[in-house]
Amino acid sequence: MTPEALARVMPSVSSVPRAAADCPPQALRLARIMAAITAFCLIGDTMLYIALPLCWQQCGLDALWQVGVLLAVNRLVRLPLNPLVRRLYTRFSRRTGMLLAVLLAAGTTLLYGVAQSFAVWLLLRCLWGLAWTLLRLGALFALTEASSKENRGYLMGSYNGLVRLGSLAGMLGGGLLADLFGFSAVAVLFGLLTLLGLLPGLFCLPADGRPTAAQGREAGTLLVRRHLRLPAMRRIFATGFLVTLVFQGIYASSLSRMVALHVGDLPLSGSLVLGCATLAGLLQALRWGWEPWLAPWFGRLSDGPRGRAPVLRACLVLAAVALGLVALPLPVPCWLALLLLSQACATGLSTLADAAASDTAMRHGHPTLTLSSYTFIADCGSAVGPVLAYALQDWLGMDAAYVAASAMLLLLLICWRQTAACGRGARD
Repeated sequence: MTPEALARVMPSVSSVPRAAADCPPQALRLARIMAAITAFCLIGDTMLYIALPLCWQQCGLDALWQVGVLLAVNRLVRLPLNPLVRRLYTRFSRRTGMLLAVLLAAGTTLLYGVAQSFAVWLLLRCLWGLAWTLLRLGALFALTEASSKENRGYLMGSYNGLVRLGSLAGMLGGGLLADLFGFSAVAVLFGLLTLLGLLPGLFCLPADGRPTAAQGREAGTLLVRRHLRLPAMRRIFATGFLVTLVFQGIYASSLSRMVALHVGDLPLSGSLVLGCATLAGLLQALRWGWEPWLAPWFGRLSDGPRGRAPVLRACLVLAAVALGLVALPLPVPCWLALLLLSQACATGLSTLADAAASDTAMRHGHPTLTLSSYTFIADCGSAVGPVLAYALQDWLGMDAAYVAASAMLLLLLICWRQTAACGRGARD
């Protein structure tokens, strides 16, 4: 893509009015409170992705395949839990839901330290899936209602970026502390840290914000009858599904494998060597480290006068090109630069997809149904992605999975090509 073409689809920073980021103080405060609660809850879950594959025998597991199941089941269980949690939020406040999520997250993390059988671990991971669903839907519902189309992107970006500080702490601290003190001690420590999420929930989060039961009953009849007939709704659902399939599914599950294939152990000065797993972890941690700044920037761009579609299309183009080139045998510096570019685009796409889904939900009414359906479909994508990645590896090699990811993003780009239609669907 030429610089001139890129300039036409992506507005410059100077073209975005400062007012786009000037959110009402109460809305920005709500986003930060929700993000702080979610970040505390994510510490224990992220720690597992680093420590469990290394300490699985200490945890009473019998085989490595059980580790894979435990790290995936929390995503699969969210599929039936989404409609259940949507109904729960019609009966109690979002504050209650978020506090319940903190207790579930803290309890499961504490019990990670004493669990000694696969069945117990499976139950704990399913309970964490329920906690995450409560967190995710509660935050989406609250931020959608508290924002407008002029600041929704900035609010969603602020929320998504701050949440990843919890992932960063869990990843960096989990591996280091597990090596020093053992898995059980780290699980207990992180479980106690998660309980700190109760403080902003109890003292800072407003107690209001509950849809009526009538809205919940009415919404259940609209999904087939109305929502799936709307082009804007189908486009949002396709965006949520494919973005999570590519980045939370294919990319997240295969990053270390791709690093091993294209980079290997990276020699440093003297006899020091940077292992594949460490390099993959550093790359992922780098993304979570920049998200508190980059995600709001993407959101602020999309709050400008040209809307979300131009920024989203630019991210799709750049991500598709980067992922396609990552499948080629390139020099290591160039390959790593393309990987970082794809991660930056992933930050933008996750924020823009959430903001566009919230826009569409508010435009067409029944935001509770729309956002819970969007979250359900996004969870489907994150569950399908790892299966697709490793099926393609067995058939054509892991590089083929990244070519397929690139092709899917280009297909999604076609859905967003009609500027006028996309502008109405994404902004109004």
